[in-house]
Amino acid sequence: MKNLNSIASSLLLFFTEFCLAQTDYAPYFFDNGPNSNTGNLAMFSLSEDTSVGKKIYILNGTDPEGQPIRYGLAFEPGSKEYFRVDPKSGEVTLIEELDREVQDEIEVLVSITDGRNKVTEKVHVFVMDVNDEKPQFQNMPAIVDVAESTKPGSSIYKVEAVDRDTGSGGSLTYFIQSPDANGKFGIDRHSGVLRIKQGQILDFERSTTHFVTVVAKDGGGNYKGKHQVLSASATLTINVIDTQDTPPVFVGTPYFGYVYEVSSPGSEIFTVFAKDGDVGNPNPVHYSIDSGADGVFTINKTSGCLVLRAYPANLRKEMFHIKVKASEVGPDGTLMDFATTTVTIRVVDLNNHPPTFYGEKGPQNMFELTMYEHPPEGEILRGLKISVNDSDQGANAKFNLRLVGPGRVLRVVPQTVLNEAQVTILVEDSSAIDYEKSQFLSFKLLAVEIDTPERFSATADVVIHLLDTNDNAPKFSSEYYIARIPENSPGGSNVVTVTATDPDSGLWGEVKYSIYGDGSALFLIQSQSGIIYTQPWASLDAEVKSKYNFYVKAEDMEGKYSLAEVFVTILDLNDHPPEFNNNFLETTMVIGAPIKIEAIDDDAEEPNNVIEYSIMKTEPDNIFDINADTGEIMLKPYIKSMDIVQNITNQKECTWSVVIQARDRGSPSFSTTTVVKIDITEETQLNGPFASFLLHGRDHPIRILGMIACVICSMLVATIVISTITFVRNKKSNKILPNRRIIRRRQKLRQFGFKGPVTHKKDFEVKEEPDQVENINCNNNVNTHCHAHHHHVIPMRPPDLPPPPPSFHRPSERQWACPPASSSAGLLKPKRPIKTKDNHVNTALVSELKMRFEQRRLVSQY
Repeated sequence: MKNLNSIASSLLLFFTEFCLAQTDYAPYFFDNGPNSNTGNLAMFSLSEDTSVGKKIYILNGTDPEGQPIRYGLAFEPGSKEYFRVDPKSGEVTLIEELDREVQDEIEVLVSITDGRNKVTEKVHVFVMDVNDEKPQFQNMPAIVDVAESTKPGSSIYKVEAVDRDTGSGGSLTYFIQSPDANGKFGIDRHSGVLRIKQGQILDFERSTTHFVTVVAKDGGGNYKGKHQVLSASATLTINVIDTQDTPPVFVGTPYFGYVYEVSSPGSEIFTVFAKDGDVGNPNPVHYSIDSGADGVFTINKTSGCLVLRAYPANLRKEMFHIKVKASEVGPDGTLMDFATTTVTIRVVDLNNHPPTFYGEKGPQNMFELTMYEHPPEGEILRGLKISVNDSDQGANAKFNLRLVGPGRVLRVVPQTVLNEAQVTILVEDSSAIDYEKSQFLSFKLLAVEIDTPERFSATADVVIHLLDTNDNAPKFSSEYYIARIPENSPGGSNVVTVTATDPDSGLWGEVKYSIYGDGSALFLIQSQSGIIYTQPWASLDAEVKSKYNFYVKAEDMEGKYSLAEVFVTILDLNDHPPEFNNNFLETTMVIGAPIKIEAIDDDAEEPNNVIEYSIMKTEPDNIFDINADTGEIMLKPYIKSMDIVQNITNQKECTWSVVIQARDRGSPSFSTTTVVKIDITEETQLNGPFASFLLHGRDHPIRILGMIACVICSMLVATIVISTITFVRNKKSNKILPNRRIIRRRQKLRQFGFKGPVTHKKDFEVKEEPDQVENINCNNNVNTHCHAHHHHVIPMRPPDLPPPPPSFHRPSERQWACPPASSSAGLLKPKRPIKTKDNHVNTALVSELKMRFEQRRLVSQY
């Protein structure tokens, strides 16, 4: 029994599970309400400015069995598809732009399926409005005709505009964009009714058309997250219609007319013109005279022409003021609005006579005068008898006088004439009245009316013939003249020709020449031609004086003159040969130092006084070079010692005779030859800058002597100071100095085959006298022989004075021997050698210096 119950229970359980497996429920959407972004899109609203591509919603549903679900969107056939859904996520995306004004509700079929069951629902999506539409005028732009008589405050037009937006974005207000026709119009901001403002009127005569710009503006709203106000404008054209409300207007006022002496009755004097002030529809005008005509003038009622009724001679007044009336003629012929004006008519003389010039015999248009040049300024040209007349009266007889010709030479008086005047011509610029510039002057005398329309005029010729006076001094063609003449020119040679001219005529224009001045003694001038010559006896020498200047005078017959300066240069010729300076024809050359010879050319200018030097001959040959420009003679570069010199010559004395030529560069060229004896020696053993100074300064003995004197004075002062100091020291130390004697050895001279510097190896020697008393005072600084004699006591005595400074002899001068010169030098006159004086000074200086040095050495030892 238990088994049966178990089997029955199992079968029941299996059947139940089978039934449950066969049941499948459909999926469904969640209903989250109209304000939710998830659900089935039911009652969903969307702003029309939503951007395309934006995710706007999420479909949300479920399956009871938990099966996977998919979503779908569909639209009615023929309708526009605005959305797209992701089947899995249910995200809905906007794919088309929305426009509420085109479609404000979208019908959508949304579906959900689990693969077996599909549920589809129809929902409505609402498109919400934004402010994206501008107002649109319905009756603008427009043209309106308004009579100018329309009263202020009257309505003249109603503006209509619509906005398709809803809410505040669709409500409109109106206003007029300023400026609006001078502020004559206003508009109701809600209704759009346009009116003429209170206190304003329309005037056709001032303005026939007005342009009013009306603006319609909505109430504003959101658009893409921002508040936006949109507006639109349109123009209303208002044409003003004319009405008869303006009186006639005279054109061209004020009016002036003239009655002339030749006028006759019936002559038209003046025409007035008036037009209706209402130019839109003008009425004809009727003319009449109100007053002032005195019965002598009438007016044409349609043309407005004033007509003379009497002869001018019968007119009692010179001036008439006539009041003219212009009236509008209505359609029925009645006179309406009118206007008045005044016409001034003057009775005047007719300008029918031009000015006329008169001479002594009646009307004349040519006046001539003969006078001397340069009259005084302000002088009246009394030879001219001129008068002028105009037969008209009043303003017609008023005219100006003017003189036309060379500027500001003459002046006419008077310059303004009424009826008649005597013409006076005055001199204004005397310098311009010049016979040499022009022998006659021509002018035009003009008379021109001033205040007349005709501007009548008259002319007359004034011709002035001039006579010459002597008013000019001769004038040279140049302020100075430059002449050049060779120095060898014979007497009476032509130097230069001066030219002066006198513009005066006749004898006043003849010129005579003369010269004067410090430099004129060697020159003379022809008084008529101006040719300057040298005096017949004159001898010109550029070396004596090369520049002359003097004055030349040009004079006319009355003594008027002018001056010019003449500069004469004497051209140098090569007429002097070079001459050597005899002081340099015997000299000594130290190896390594050049010597210089000098020649002078007395010519005044280059290249005649430029000298070139050259060596013509030397014995032996090829040992010297010479600078062609400076005359410096130097040894060949390879000669650097006396040994080389002695190898070149066989003579013991190193003396050369050199033939030097000095040639100038003139044409023709001159030259001079001389023999220079040159003694070659080595450089002295005295070294240092002082010895170098002695050698280089041998050509300037005065400077050397001054230097030696300064050195000697300095050494004397130093010797005195040193002696005084030594004496004081010895006196304080109680020192006894031994007597000394200075023995001078005789100098032994070495004999050489050439002249050279003397060297003193040992000139002085100091020896002790054996008989002198020894110094036994051991307290001083001299220790010599102090212990050797300490056992001999000798009574003390006052110390001896220092010995006087030794006196020295100057060593004798060296005797210079000159070998005989070469045969080419035999033509040269014997000259006193310059080197003897220099060598004597050098020797004396060296001896004096040695003496001073030895004296200082002896003093410092003791």
